[in-house]
Amino acid sequence: MADLMRPENLGEVIGQEHLFGENRILTLIEISKNVPSMILWGPTGVGKTTIAKALAKICDAEFIAISAINSNTAEIRKIMDSARKYAGKTLLMVDEIHHFNKTQQDLFLPFVEDGSIILVGTTTENPSFHINAALLSRCKVVVLKILEEAALEKILQRAEEKTGKKLPLTKEAREILLALACGDARYLLNACEELFKLPSKKDLEVDALQNLISKRAANFDKKGDVYYNLISAFHKALRGSDVDAALYYLARMLVAKQDPYYILRRLARFATEDIGLADPNALLQVMAAKENYDFLGFPEGDYALSHATIYCATAPKSNASYIAHDAAIAIAEKSTALMPPKNILNAPTKMMKEQGFGAGYIYDHDTVNCFSGQEFFPPELLKKERPKFYEPNERGFERDIKKRLHYWHDLRQKIHQEKK
Repeated sequence: MADLMRPENLGEVIGQEHLFGENRILTLIEISKNVPSMILWGPTGVGKTTIAKALAKICDAEFIAISAINSNTAEIRKIMDSARKYAGKTLLMVDEIHHFNKTQQDLFLPFVEDGSIILVGTTTENPSFHINAALLSRCKVVVLKILEEAALEKILQRAEEKTGKKLPLTKEAREILLALACGDARYLLNACEELFKLPSKKDLEVDALQNLISKRAANFDKKGDVYYNLISAFHKALRGSDVDAALYYLARMLVAKQDPYYILRRLARFATEDIGLADPNALLQVMAAKENYDFLGFPEGDYALSHATIYCATAPKSNASYIAHDAAIAIAEKSTALMPPKNILNAPTKMMKEQGFGAGYIYDHDTVNCFSGQEFFPPELLKKERPKFYEPNERGFERDIKKRLHYWHDLRQKIHQEKK
């Protein structure tokens, strides 16, 4: 049914209105009849192949389609040589072009440049990361959007009109079918095909529909953009203290069978990078969640993931320790030859004692305030301004740390003045 329902021209494409209208790319192409090489980027089942076929009709080109998943270099060369000999235009659609390696993608360059072919690559992955820069610079990138439920409903209505049949679904079941499609028209039409074949004329309820049609696989390729997008959204929702959004993206990952230990590693990273010492218990909560998952496993251990997510999302935030770490590393990399002050170094041998190692060291516990105020930085780093890496904020536990640092700073200043 997906092939039967495929639009034959651009005017029949549903759900990609942002590509049509005044000065919009597909409208301009349709008017000019000039089809450039392009990359169609979007989720599955949103019309990439349909648009490619319609483009071939617009410019009256021979349409050839290959899949990067099961095509090889020899096949590409054969098609390219044939296209050069062909008197008319050739539009070559390469489905899932991101699966071709750099060498294979480079094969298209001379043919795209001399106009032997119009290359239309389709991909579900970000072209910036998966298409060679040289090829990408010679193609227009057209971004297709996931189909909204209103667009999917139009597709259902078109299917009913073309077949002359009404889908045997209650209103509620029809809504569930649209939700189950997750913006994928191909999945939706395949489900319609099953429903139209039913011998019973009675409208199906929600439960009956869900038992009949296969559930759409979660969109979560572990090497694809969705994988990284969900993880990124999860981390940013945590950082933005949006507990409900964080729980939603956690649930999306769990539904897609993401490795729970990867999620726990992300939470542990978040606890140190984004919460830090504003709430030192955040890291303890995450590590306790890991221990809980070790003990309970799936599915009971999943609750510990939500527990840690809620704690991290609602904790006060500070990246001060994260910034301090990077700042200290940056200075350390430039000063690897510097020795610490001799007075704070141990002197296990007589010779080292004679050279001044350990001389003048003050044991802080022997001072009145348990604070000696002595210098611990290499002297060379003190020539301009005393390095300062850690700048706590006024949130959570760091408020108390900031008070301590101010106290020690003022005490150090007082001790140094007294020595002068």
